[in-house]
Amino acid sequence: FLDAYDPLDPTGNITIKWEIVSWTADGYVAAVTMSNFQMYRSIMNPGWILGWQWAKKEVIWSMVGAQTTEQGDCSKFKGNVPHCCKKNPIVVDLLPGVPYNQQFSNCCKAGVMSAWGQDPTGSVSAFQVSVGLAGTSNKTVKLPKNFNLLGPGLGYTCGPAKVVPSTVYLTPDRRRKTQALMTWNVTCTYSQYLTSRNPSCCVSFSSFYNETITPCPTCACGCQNKNNCVMSDSKQAHRKGINTARKDNAPLLQCTHHMCPIRVHWHVKLNYKDYWRVKIAITNFNYRMNYTQWTLGAQHPNLNSVTQVFIFDYKPLVPYESINDTGMFYGMKFYNDLLMEAGPQGNVQSEVLLGKNKDTFTFKQGWAFPRKVYFNGDECLLPPPDTYPFLPNSAKINSIAVSAMTLSLLTFILTL
Repeated sequence: FLDAYDPLDPTGNITIKWEIVSWTADGYVAAVTMSNFQMYRSIMNPGWILGWQWAKKEVIWSMVGAQTTEQGDCSKFKGNVPHCCKKNPIVVDLLPGVPYNQQFSNCCKAGVMSAWGQDPTGSVSAFQVSVGLAGTSNKTVKLPKNFNLLGPGLGYTCGPAKVVPSTVYLTPDRRRKTQALMTWNVTCTYSQYLTSRNPSCCVSFSSFYNETITPCPTCACGCQNKNNCVMSDSKQAHRKGINTARKDNAPLLQCTHHMCPIRVHWHVKLNYKDYWRVKIAITNFNYRMNYTQWTLGAQHPNLNSVTQVFIFDYKPLVPYESINDTGMFYGMKFYNDLLMEAGPQGNVQSEVLLGKNKDTFTFKQGWAFPRKVYFNGDECLLPPPDTYPFLPNSAKINSIAVSAMTLSLLTFILTL
């Protein structure tokens, strides 16, 4: 769990809550709720995959709102056949549009879960499971073990299930409380290192006060895809079926020197008396992936004075009450919350107007550029600090204007 700690989102996790709502002849019926408490990390297509190991010889009689990927060997059952007899069941969400009698609250979104900071109502996924051969009391029920969560790839590490106080419910008229018969929680935290040893995005910089553009570092995301990339001007980039995603989520990248699926460009655009303006552009270089409900996290000391954000939505993130230097940008719903695959439509951009604090504001030594950038919860690789666009030492002197001024001054002196 040590490498899963995120200083910009210290309490971020996915909590899986099991609530036994009724006992059956040989087990129980439970509501399983997955809540994504991560501020800027969502679970995208193809969605979450949840697995565990039964403590005894439990079976799943039925499920509502989700299903297991395999039934397993149920040959010993003569009458009713369970939904799943595997010791290690693998559960996935149902697709949108399933029949109403197969739905459960907060189900059927293909496993997609929004980030808590972006859309709290969309950050929950749930299903109901009927478990047999499991014991019919709090003392005989054994908690499942070895939980694992794919979201959709590697990255999450789940702790052991722990019994917690039973969940309390309010009736619709809010005059009576009921409670679950038994409740336990499982906490899963994310580590970018488990997902990939290389970053998945990089950052480039530019500014109005310097002609130099600081590009992403070479091979910022590793160059293992260098032999299987597509030139943007080649016929291959326009062939039919190139945008078809693969089951293993293997990328097909546009050939670049950084070989990253995502590049974030931060441009210091204008300087006013009391404000300064930044332009942010996000470019997708992966032909096989479009990003739904993308998020962009940034850390910069002046984000405590964001005045206006154009085209993107913005939310300040305050992991520590005394410091307000972190914020999250994300697309407007139904407008630009979808970042398309590589190509002419594969970018989104916005401008940010920030107020100046005269005590801290400066363009010197790269102050105008962010300290950290996250895309979809993964930290992006920034260029080395000594390559940032620097402030010119002095403005270029116009020799003609200086000569004219000198002549005028000389004439003025001679007339005295």
